[in-house]
Amino acid sequence: MLAADYPLLDILLTILYFFFLFIWIFLVIQVFIDIFASHDMGGWSKAIWVFVVIVLGPIGVLIYLIARGGKMQQHRVELMKQQQKSFDQAVQQAGGGSNTADQLHKLSDLKDKGVLTQAEFDAQKAKILA
Repeated sequence: MLAADYPLLDILLTILYFFFLFIWIFLVIQVFIDIFASHDMGGWSKAIWVFVVIVLGPIGVLIYLIARGGKMQQHRVELMKQQQKSFDQAVQQAGGGSNTADQLHKLSDLKDKGVLTQAEFDAQKAKILA
């Protein structure tokens, strides 16, 4: 019964419309995230970009992607590097890892006690400082 009222082509077009709607929502969210996370823009610039994206709709998003698309990628890379650094620090702290100064102090004590030779000390020091 439903197939007679709603042909296959209409179903495919509806699926296509929903696909484009979800892509549009995703793009707008990504653009807004980039606008508000950009540290290289001032408040007025951010307000103007938000206005452009809201008022012009898809054209505004395209203008933003053309004008600042490269910066969006740079912001993502910087964010990922910061997150990785924070994660590494958290893992090191949770694992009981000590900081560089503590490691050098322990290494120095081992050298003073005669456990390490000067060559071994220099090699381990280079590893710690690298």
